[in-house]
Amino acid sequence: MAADVVSLNNRHGCCNKGPGYATPLEAMAGPRESLIYVTCVYTGWNACSSCHGEPSANRRFLILPSLISGRIYVVDTQKDPKAPSLHKVVEPADIVQKTGLAYPHTAHCLASGDIMVSCLGDKDGNAEGSGFLLLDSEFNVKGRWEKPGHSPPFGYDFWYQPRHNTMISSSWGAPAAFTKGFNLQHVSDGLYGRHLYVYSWPNGELKQTLDLGNTGLIPLEIRFLHDPSKDTGFVGCALTGNMVRFFKTPGGSWSHELAISVKPLKVKNWILPEMPGLITDFLISLDDRFLYFVNWLHGDVRQYNIEDIKNPVLTGQVWVGGVIQKGSPIAVEKEDGETWQPDVPEIQGNRLRGGPQMIQLSLDGKRLYVTNSLFSAWDRQFYPELVEKGSHMLQIDVDTVRGGLKVNPNFFVDFAGEPDGPSLAHEMRYPGGDCTSDIWI
Repeated sequence: MAADVVSLNNRHGCCNKGPGYATPLEAMAGPRESLIYVTCVYTGWNACSSCHGEPSANRRFLILPSLISGRIYVVDTQKDPKAPSLHKVVEPADIVQKTGLAYPHTAHCLASGDIMVSCLGDKDGNAEGSGFLLLDSEFNVKGRWEKPGHSPPFGYDFWYQPRHNTMISSSWGAPAAFTKGFNLQHVSDGLYGRHLYVYSWPNGELKQTLDLGNTGLIPLEIRFLHDPSKDTGFVGCALTGNMVRFFKTPGGSWSHELAISVKPLKVKNWILPEMPGLITDFLISLDDRFLYFVNWLHGDVRQYNIEDIKNPVLTGQVWVGGVIQKGSPIAVEKEDGETWQPDVPEIQGNRLRGGPQMIQLSLDGKRLYVTNSLFSAWDRQFYPELVEKGSHMLQIDVDTVRGGLKVNPNFFVDFAGEPDGPSLAHEMRYPGGDCTSDIWI
């Protein structure tokens, strides 16, 4: 799983500082990645750049929330970075007893040293039971972050921007629904979200609910711009294939607008006559110049220049899998009646399985890493071959001057031959921090 990144101890000029980097632009000048941790669940660090000013803080532990079992694993990466060891397990019974929360998902460290984890429901899988779990620096359950009566009806991802005293979270669906695979009827039944929830930070008071409507069905990953002075960000809405921009208004409230739209494709030999792109992950480069996202079903990875924040421009696109790739029985029907399928390259003689799902960018913005497992029940439904043969990881070279993407033909990590059988690779984290887990204050 090599990919060149730095150990925290090798950073220049930071021996008397806490973990991470003082600013996003300083992070871009950091050493090239030499190690990347790849897991099959969402992960975070116990300390990130929000703790940079605290010398006693240490980015040592990976926090691995397990969505289905409800456990949170704490993994020590410092003793032997190439052989991480289990440090502690936070048991679901303890979490449920003290908070009523279950289905832990996204973890972020806080400047206080606490760790905050979004939880998608209660122990019975009801979305109304979602909220935010707090662990202390020793990984003990402290309680819930949000104030009583200020819990969202759905939960998923979250990002905070301290200079604007704001945290915004997104909404997937009821665990009782999505754990069984995707059923379009469940959307009509109200079991999936379409809202963003705006909280005061760090007080945990729900201030505003943004209804994204039918253009924002199933908003998943959410990111503010990295510059902590900025009051804008994006959320990827999976089912409708839209990137929505949210921003603070002159009056101090929050609003949103459609930023990028991926049109569904008219297809033949699929379960529906039209196929959404299914935006399942995105990220923003540390200099806030480029936005990258994946279409898990269509199979493409896109790069947009967002220097003009209201007018994103497509600057790069590559096809690295997908349901409609050449060789598949499913094809796009064009207006003239002809069919079309994208060319997907073989990498080192390997046909690419599944579709691009999780992405991670090198600190300097020049290399984009891609894995392809979303969620095992959904993998099994849409890409059964992925479950049978396992995931892979790719590297895409990025033109950061003019824009552009190109698949690296010499990089292919295959998870088919793992000791316990084919593995489904998901989230990626660098030891020195990255643009999807570090938050600046």
